[in-house]
Amino acid sequence: MAYPYQLGFQDATSPIMEELIHFHDHTLMIVFLISTLVLYLISLMLTTKLTHISTMDAQEVETIWTILPAIILIMIALPSLRILYMMDEVNNPSLTIKTMGHQWYWSYEYTDYEDLNFDSYMIPTTDLKPGELRLLEVDNRVVLPMEMPIRMLISSEDVLHSWAVPSLGLKTDAIPGRLNQTILMSSRPGLFYGQCSEICGSNHSFMPIVIEMTPLKTFENWCSSML
Repeated sequence: MAYPYQLGFQDATSPIMEELIHFHDHTLMIVFLISTLVLYLISLMLTTKLTHISTMDAQEVETIWTILPAIILIMIALPSLRILYMMDEVNNPSLTIKTMGHQWYWSYEYTDYEDLNFDSYMIPTTDLKPGELRLLEVDNRVVLPMEMPIRMLISSEDVLHSWAVPSLGLKTDAIPGRLNQTILMSSRPGLFYGQCSEICGSNHSFMPIVIEMTPLKTFENWCSSML
């Protein structure tokens, strides 16, 4: 999860989030290089009186500053499209979870199990135990197995919501009357926190998401205790 005064991304816990961070770094380096070059040219023009009279009418220069931006855009677009298709790809999920947004809580249904569903409310500040996080803890966590592809079906029963978990690289809108889907997979166990990322009313800030990734055996034991 995020820590105070953090400037970068949260630690990636899914292959998709790792790809997104690598793409961010790749694009940021290109932006830095362009900014440095432009700043150098501006400072050069302001500090020197030497000019080349044929520069403004040179076909070679015009060719370069037309082709070079096109090449840079291709270098950004190709990795972006690759990640976009990876995020939309759903292949043989091992588990399907249906998530419904409400004002102002989430409800979850494990569709592969009979009668395994629950609501997830934020724990009030007055009921928190030592070490628990304010505005992020819930009474019922979403327990999922790690290293397995899991399909999330996301919708809403009232207004627009958005189911977002930054460390997993997930952000999917919950729209009334429409069923969106996304795929998630965690490479390690742990607790991963998220929140509703669409302004949905007065208590928008009070509907957190907590995902608990566990080994498969632990997940099966949890399912048995819930049924």
